Amino acid sequence: MAEETIFSKIIRQEIPAHIVYQDDLVTAFRDINPQAPTHILIIPNKLIPTVNDVTAEDELVLGLSLIHI
Repeated sequence: MAEETIFSKIIRQEIPAHIVYQDDLVTAFRDINPQAPTHILIIPNKLIPTVNDVTAEDELVLGLSLIHI
């Protein structure tokens, strides 16, 4: 099982963050150390530890089209 992350806590609103959007699939919030005037992180609400853990069910949330060979 993957470990708890700071992002998991932001999704559950257990730590402060300036959330600009949240739905069942993703959470978007302002970066605490912005590198541009508008710097927003968009993360999936589902914990996906590595790219190797991405499944076909994750295609919609990640905006991917997975090709199965």
